Amino acid sequence: MGQTLCICSRGSFTIDNKKYYFVQKLDEGGFSYVDLVEGAKDGRFYALKRILCHDREGHQEAQTEVDMHQIFNHPNVLSLVAHTFVDRGGKTEAWLLLPYIRKGSLWSVLEKLRDKGSSMPEKQILQILRGICSGLKAIHEKGYAHRDLKPTNVLLDEDDRPLLMDLGSMNRARIEVRGTREAMTIQDWAAQRCTISYRAPELFNVESHCIIDERTDIWSLGCVLYCMMMLEGPYDMVFQKGDSVALAVQNPVTIPQSCSYSQGLQMLLSSIMVSNPQERPNVIWVLDQVQDLQSRSPNTQSNMV
Repeated sequence: MGQTLCICSRGSFTIDNKKYYFVQKLDEGGFSYVDLVEGAKDGRFYALKRILCHDREGHQEAQTEVDMHQIFNHPNVLSLVAHTFVDRGGKTEAWLLLPYIRKGSLWSVLEKLRDKGSSMPEKQILQILRGICSGLKAIHEKGYAHRDLKPTNVLLDEDDRPLLMDLGSMNRARIEVRGTREAMTIQDWAAQRCTISYRAPELFNVESHCIIDERTDIWSLGCVLYCMMMLEGPYDMVFQKGDSVALAVQNPVTIPQSCSYSQGLQMLLSSIMVSNPQERPNVIWVLDQVQDLQSRSPNTQSNMV
């Protein structure tokens, strides 16, 4: 995303009586593809996410992602332009037409900084973090949780406004676990839908009688903040070495002594990444802390989200 655009194919499709042209492939995952497309009438670029639905459960999961997009109308949550379900060769695909964000993901921005041997200014970190918190606050206030917050699921527009994307893992924020069977079901679901190095500790070993709530997102938010500060997630290397992430997340996060960011930002990170979810703050508290840090930081535009 972000390279010079060329029209490689003029294959077209129609959603909601509007015609679009395929331009080029942007990305692909295990069960989905993302193409760059152009509106025939408005000339704008869009991202077309095509989700392969292998069975009825897959169809329902894709419908849930559509439903989640339609619930939210917030500047920090990626909007859904249009959608449709398409039958191709006996299989169903969900097509989600989304805004095209040229700058790409937060992760791609951090990778470029790392490649240059640079770092992200604290002012920029706070601005992005504030926008992510604003998006999470909107999600949590509606009674939902994102469940898969990570740098690749945060897009940045040209003004560094973050947009939360990939809403397919979202579900009700408060989940009451009653018994071992329910605990194992949730644990298995988390293993499939919540990225391991950003997954909250309580999702690795779900207790047989407990409540899982939206503070799983706060843990992931802490991992994203760490990644903006250190240009890698706190448990990325643990996972890459083949060591146990489930064990590592039980210990307090270690901030390298070489960290050059303010004590205030480091203390915020430590306050967010608390293994016990009952001691972890909610997003409103985090947002207040971010705004306070912005007010103390010189030349920070605190009104930007």
